[in-house]
Amino acid sequence: MTPEIAFLPGWLVQHAPPLLVVTPLIAGVIAAVLPSARASWGIVLAITFFAAAMASFIAMQVMEVGVWSYALGSWAPPLGIEYRIDGLNAGMLLLVAVIGFLCAIYAPASVEAEVAPENRSAFYGAFLICFAGLLGVAITGDAFNVFVFLEISSISTYALVAMGAGRDRRALTASYNYLIMGTIGATFFVIGVGFLYMATGTLNMADIADRLQGLEGDRTVQAGFAFIVVGLGLKLAMYPLHSWLPNAYSYAPTLVTAFLAATATKVAFYTLIRFVFGVFDPGFGFAGLSMIWLIAPLAAAGMVVASFQAVFQSDVRRLFAYSSVAQVGYMLLGVGLGTAAGMSASFLHLFNHALMKGTVFLALGAMWLGFGVTRITDLRGMGRTMPYTSAAFVIGGLSLVGVPGTAGFVSKWALLVACLDRGWWWAVLALGAASVLAFFYVGRVLEMMYLREPPQHDGHAVTRSPAPLAALAPMWILAAANLVFGIWADIPVRLANAAAAAVLGSAP
Repeated sequence: MTPEIAFLPGWLVQHAPPLLVVTPLIAGVIAAVLPSARASWGIVLAITFFAAAMASFIAMQVMEVGVWSYALGSWAPPLGIEYRIDGLNAGMLLLVAVIGFLCAIYAPASVEAEVAPENRSAFYGAFLICFAGLLGVAITGDAFNVFVFLEISSISTYALVAMGAGRDRRALTASYNYLIMGTIGATFFVIGVGFLYMATGTLNMADIADRLQGLEGDRTVQAGFAFIVVGLGLKLAMYPLHSWLPNAYSYAPTLVTAFLAATATKVAFYTLIRFVFGVFDPGFGFAGLSMIWLIAPLAAAGMVVASFQAVFQSDVRRLFAYSSVAQVGYMLLGVGLGTAAGMSASFLHLFNHALMKGTVFLALGAMWLGFGVTRITDLRGMGRTMPYTSAAFVIGGLSLVGVPGTAGFVSKWALLVACLDRGWWWAVLALGAASVLAFFYVGRVLEMMYLREPPQHDGHAVTRSPAPLAALAPMWILAAANLVFGIWADIPVRLANAAAAAVLGSAP
């Protein structure tokens, strides 16, 4: 497929899929070696803007025309490596690219405050390489390339988390734990891919899916499925494989936390769906049973247990890290339903959760820049001292709870309806319990911000200069998106329905 767009050069249109990945990968190396951190940031800003534009173009073409297959090196698949974009991953590419661009705008404020001067260029380089790796995972149609890009994004992420040591030395331990758990997950995943190669003799995911027909009872295929599910479960922080996430989110630089919360676990979730429903036949007995008896119960348990853990946290970023584990449970529950409505609701919540957590973590970052906020008690009176930032945080928090008029309500309602259609009353109860707990842990933070007096110094409330405009603009863009898509949800719903159609062959 080579779509015609009059205002774009023909070569750019033709090679848009590989350019989306190769450009940030090469630029990351250049940014890392530049002596000026400001110049490195300029490269990050330009490249992420280019990626957002290309991802928007690709998503529009896929929605209008259909699957876009690009053969690297003119080697036709399945012999050559294929980049393949359909309704399932077009929205993922767009999500990663847009969030990356917004985080790039936010970057200077966070990096100058939290990263040592000698590490800043390297930080920007690692950010672009992580960005390229996530895009590569989402776009490739080759199973081994998924592993390669997962490791590219993961290794750079370990470095990004560790660079938070300039603010809190515990970032080093968090990075090390993340490295160990991530390596175990990657090892499980690549072993699973190896089993699939043994059974089929190919690494192209579409070709693997064709050759797996009739191999339902093959023990090698079943072992490959198990290894892949566990490996990707570690990567996406599926309960109870989530132990790396709370510390990584708590002690990483603010920019890294916001970017990872909005993209990394989402890409891992997409990859799990791609393999479970795109490579393995959903009709396989072991695949279907794993959804009903493994994924769905663990998802429900994660929703409730992680939300319960969030209620008792004293570190505000750690609180919302546990909340992220719970939100992964919401997404996995929709998948476990095995219906078009459930799948659509999962992807709708995926998009909306990126908006919620992006808003919340960028707002917390702005508060840290202004007041050094790390604990919930540090937020006393913040609604008065930083009213606009606090208002954005409120929007993200209410969306997380699922208050009507916010994006979170739209996806939670879709998930609730999908559970009722399936007759899963126990899942409805889990949804209700998790939402009530979310009300308590978000309400606890809001009570501290609005119903407590600001700290006093010499009889006057403590005030400081607000966060830079560059830190506030991305936060308010995401906050506004929470409201806009809570009222007019056409775009995310279309993307979610397209994902469900690509996976199951039908949309709700």
